Amino acid sequence: MLALILAIGMVVDDAIVVLENIYRRIQQGEPPLLAALKGTRQVGFAVIATTLVLVAVFVPITFMQGNTGRLFSEFAIALAGAVCLSSLVALTLSPMMCSRILKPRPLGRSSKQPRLSSLQEAVAKRYSRLLMKLMQYKWVAALVFLIILVSVPLFYSLIDKEYAPLEDRGAFFVIADGPEGASFEKSYEMLERMEEVLMPLYDNKEATRVLLRLPASFSSTNEVNSVRGIVVLSHWSERNRSMQEIMQDVNRKLAALPGYRAFSVARRGLGGGTGKPVEFVLGGSDYDELARWRDILIERAGENNGLSNLESDYKETKPQLEVIIDKDRAADVGVSIAQIGRTLETMLGFRQVTTYIDRGEEYDVILEGKNEQKRTPTDIRNIYVRSETGRGELIPLSSLVSLREFADSAAKNRFNRLRAITLSATLQDGYLLGDALAYLEKITREELGSAPVIDFKGQSREFVDASRALVFAFGLSLLVVFLVLAAQFESFLHPFTIMLTVPLAVAGALVGLYLTANSLNVYSQVGILVLIGLAAKNGILIVEFANQLRNQGKSVSEAIMESARTRLRPVLMTSVSTAIGAVPLVLASGAGAESRFTIGIVIISGVVLSTVLTLFLVPLTYSFLAKFTSPSNRIDREIEALEHDLVN
Repeated sequence: MLALILAIGMVVDDAIVVLENIYRRIQQGEPPLLAALKGTRQVGFAVIATTLVLVAVFVPITFMQGNTGRLFSEFAIALAGAVCLSSLVALTLSPMMCSRILKPRPLGRSSKQPRLSSLQEAVAKRYSRLLMKLMQYKWVAALVFLIILVSVPLFYSLIDKEYAPLEDRGAFFVIADGPEGASFEKSYEMLERMEEVLMPLYDNKEATRVLLRLPASFSSTNEVNSVRGIVVLSHWSERNRSMQEIMQDVNRKLAALPGYRAFSVARRGLGGGTGKPVEFVLGGSDYDELARWRDILIERAGENNGLSNLESDYKETKPQLEVIIDKDRAADVGVSIAQIGRTLETMLGFRQVTTYIDRGEEYDVILEGKNEQKRTPTDIRNIYVRSETGRGELIPLSSLVSLREFADSAAKNRFNRLRAITLSATLQDGYLLGDALAYLEKITREELGSAPVIDFKGQSREFVDASRALVFAFGLSLLVVFLVLAAQFESFLHPFTIMLTVPLAVAGALVGLYLTANSLNVYSQVGILVLIGLAAKNGILIVEFANQLRNQGKSVSEAIMESARTRLRPVLMTSVSTAIGAVPLVLASGAGAESRFTIGIVIISGVVLSTVLTLFLVPLTYSFLAKFTSPSNRIDREIEALEHDLVN
């Protein structure tokens, strides 16, 4: 649906270019049928070039991996298909309809026509005069372009970065974790306090359902130290606060509850999941060393007010009992290690020894010790093993083994085949994922150097991978577009002139994000990718027509001035249609509105700024670089001259 909404403004661009050129020729006195034929031929190359450029931009998106690739590959395919079909219609159906419908309209027939025409002429004259002045001061244009290039990294550093914007999806989860070993009664008391915090949402009609569960897990009832809950909000039109505002209020109240770590979290729109956004992985060769690194980083990260609910997946809270066998003494008395192991397995656990059949049914025979004889570690004194030498004496197991009690983690995880500990945290309001990951990586290198292996999991990994993939896709799109233009124009200078519009579009997109206080996320980055093709369209229209005029014998300055003046109207019309097509994304509401708003504002701001500056930058750049090129029909002219000399 996102692609179809954007396509509304993009698919009409080719038809606008064709229709405007045909209409201009009709107004110059050509019959409609002839104007439709020659006008379509005149802009046919530009239409095909812009279509190929847009398709070339969408191709790298289809090869992206992960959740980003799964989401935007369909987006790219839909837009590419729509653009290709619109180009076909613009070159076939549109000229036919123009030849039948369009008629020369003398001035004075309509009261609105002279007023509109005079406005267009006034704009065109002002634009021509301003462009003529700038042609005499090319250094001004170069300075403006340099300022824009410098502003791109500046605005990039000022804009917040995250994986995806937090969307109002109409529901969020509540999580509360208490200390290990907390009783059911203590957790139930916490549940009642959480209920006191959440029930006002139901009372004031902001929520339709509040559900809390203890124990938290549906699969196990052994862990009673955590509470899980879900809050289903009312419809967006029935409440005054957004989900984000409600969650901020809930988090503030939950933070005041003693004894438990409680917070709210929303399901992510891209990729799903409700885990903590920050998942920072430390990899190494030894868990003891990893635990030491963990303690150092948690202490440093606690100084950052943007991070909350810091914890790790390695907690030394599970009681362990280590049995240390005196191998030499066991060998002296004729007791093997395997025998000691089987004895401990049988007496402290259970062991299947055989099976028997009774009335056609097979049953397992299981040996185990009495429960009352294995309650404490000292009960091992009551266990004996039989010696395999002599007369098979019974040897007290306590004389062969020693016990060591300690606490260890319930799980020892690995990541990418390395022993690893994962630090997780939630983010305070206004603190974004990109800043959090950069901070954790910075303090890791400051405190631990290069010893630990740093990696990411969950949403953090998706953020890093998506950022790298989009940067690669952006670079690949630039390369593919440049090569496509170079092949079409048979020159490297003309594509360079056209590609100068891309930084203008990127600068416009970043300015739009900054002014609307939005972040640079997956959606806005994909929008910037689309801008590569949209920005290049205007440059193609101007450069291609200037080349046609040069082929007719006009000078570089004459060709570019006439081309800029003639293509002013279609450039403005196509830009306005594209920007208007993105307006519904900005005005969207409901689930996912934040993501649609982001990509919409990128398209609108990028197209508007790039269009205004392209109308001046492209002609100025062309007038400078085109001096180093020759008309595309130069070889044809030389062949015609040689043939003429042979005939004469």
